[in-house]
Order: sequence, then structure tokens, then C-alpha cells
Amino acid sequence: MLRIENLNQYYGESHTLWDVALNIEAGSRVCLMGRNGMGKTTLLQCIMGLLPIKTGSIEFENQNITHQPAELRAKLGVGFVPQGRQIFSQLSVEENLMIGLNARRDKLRKIPERIFDLFPVLKDMLQRRGGDLSGGQQQQLAIGRALVLDPKLLILDEPCEGIQPNIVQQIGDVLLTLNEEENVTILLVEQKLPFARRVGQQFTIMDKGRSVASGPMQNLSEQLIQKHLTV
Repeated sequence: MLRIENLNQYYGESHTLWDVALNIEAGSRVCLMGRNGMGKTTLLQCIMGLLPIKTGSIEFENQNITHQPAELRAKLGVGFVPQGRQIFSQLSVEENLMIGLNARRDKLRKIPERIFDLFPVLKDMLQRRGGDLSGGQQQQLAIGRALVLDPKLLILDEPCEGIQPNIVQQIGDVLLTLNEEENVTILLVEQKLPFARRVGQQFTIMDKGRSVASGPMQNLSEQLIQKHLTV
């Protein structure tokens, strides 16, 4: 579904991503791991078209999207939940969700009821401003906004960061439901090992802008954890 080959990215003169390769099969759940500052968020932003790349290629469903704008990637079915949620704090929950409709392929102009099945709290708070929600509620809103566009691939950047345990559990349940019942492919960056092990089927570890290890989640050994993940 998503294939990245020899991707290199720079911030000014700083070489941040080095020949990154990543292959994500349709229907899979992949966890991108690594310490802070190792290039995980940068890679996601490159996938979404939010950062330009120097060399390499990005393909989605056999279509080259390397130089396509972020808006087109969303319309192709790539949903993104950024780190820090980045909801529109002055807009209502309903208005935040409606924004995602602009990228739907079927031109639907109504928030799908499925969003409220997954996150009932959003229906109760439709007219509340996004900035008035708790951190956990804002994260549910951010995920809901990405789901409104009916993604084939859902990308999440640290969805559990700063979230209370009961919401973390709910987010995990939702991601597993989307994957197992609706065949949504999941790519997430996650620091919390228990959550990563629960949700991820496969892992890729990044270190200093390079992909250094990957495999089935059961192969994430203590040696790899100590070498690349432990602070």
C-alpha cells in the first residue's frame, strides 16, 4: 500500500533522514519507534507532503505521490493525526469534524455516524469549542477528524502522548476495530511499549534518521529495546 524508497530529507544543511525505506502492506498495523529526535515525526510529515524530500520516492497504492500536495494525499485516502493534536481550538467540535469532509472521495457532506459510534463523547460535545475539551477529548477529536475523510491508511503521531489511561485504552480499542473490522491500515509513532505491543503487528526502529531494525512485533527483543529505545 505504502512504499518508501531511498528517502533523504534535509533541514537547511542538516541531513535528517538517510536513505529511509519502508514498505507497509494493506491491512497491516505498523509501529514506528525510536528515541526522541530520531526522525520519526519528520518521516510522517514527508509521507503527508508537509515537508519536501531531497531524493527518494513515496508511492501510495502504486501511485507516485512523492511531489503531490498534502491535500491530494488526503483525497487519495491518507488520514493524519499529528503530534499535539492540532485541532482548531476556536472552532466547535462539529466544525472541526466538518473540515475533514473536504477530502472525502464520495463528496459526503455529513459527519458519518460511525465517528460517534467510535467516540460517543464527540456527539455530546458537538457545539463545544475544541479548545475547551480535555486533552483526551481533543485527541479523540483529532482522530475523528482524520476518520471523517474515510481513510484507507491512518497515520498517527504519538496518539497516547499526555492522555489519561482510560482514553489510551479506548484509542487502542478504536484502532484495532478499524483495522480488524474495516481493514484500515495503521501506521503510528508510539513511545509507550505496552501500547505499541498491543496495537502494532510490526515495528520499524529509527535511529539518527535511519531505519535500523524492523520485523514482527514479537521480534522486538530486549536487546533492541535497550540499544535503541531506552532513555
